[in-house]
Amino acid sequence: MKPITIAIDGHSSCGKSTMAKWLATQLGYIYVDTGAMYRAVTLFALRRGLLTDGNPDTTALERLMPAVEVSFSLNHKTKQPQTMLCGEVVEDDIRTMEVSEHVSKIAALPFVRAAMTQQQQKMGEQGGIVMDGRDIGTAVFPNAELKVFVTARAEVRAQRRFDELKAKGMEASFEEILRNVQERDYIDSHREVAPLRQADDALLLDNSDLTREEQNAWLLQQATNVIKASEN
Repeated sequence: MKPITIAIDGHSSCGKSTMAKWLATQLGYIYVDTGAMYRAVTLFALRRGLLTDGNPDTTALERLMPAVEVSFSLNHKTKQPQTMLCGEVVEDDIRTMEVSEHVSKIAALPFVRAAMTQQQQKMGEQGGIVMDGRDIGTAVFPNAELKVFVTARAEVRAQRRFDELKAKGMEASFEEILRNVQERDYIDSHREVAPLRQADDALLLDNSDLTREEQNAWLLQQATNVIKASEN
């Protein structure tokens, strides 16, 4: 069976990572969370004091970018991939609201996107990969055999994020999260380099009112259809 490349793009807090992980497991593919990669760069900048009043020190960050190595390893307890920054597991550290507040500005920087895109393309050279993010189907893998663009109403996404943080025992404000979701939508869609948009050949999935089971069934069917078609 010929391995294909699957690109899943969409708005923040749509569950892209969860569905991409699940699909990769079903297909026996490699999963790459590109959103986590940009979060890792943001964490790198925060740890080094490169953000002042929410604005990054672009000169210093660009100088340090060659030292930013983002990779993924398997958590043997959870059997899930975990994000690593320069060899350190940072999966929980990159999911905080502090990182969420700054990630869109960091991800909009051209030199950051260039560095991460290069790392992402290297990961996906052989196919057999499911990658999710903001510009996978438009910039990273424009020739991906299957592209899916995921969206949901902002209020639904904010509630999902709120529930996720509370389940982890983290302090959370629904109003703050909703504002963050809306701000990230605007920044992601209006940045100069690789803005968030649905690729012309991407399938649209609005999961506002879908159960996880309904969403997964639809996703697996689309992947199966493309894989079968690629063999003919």
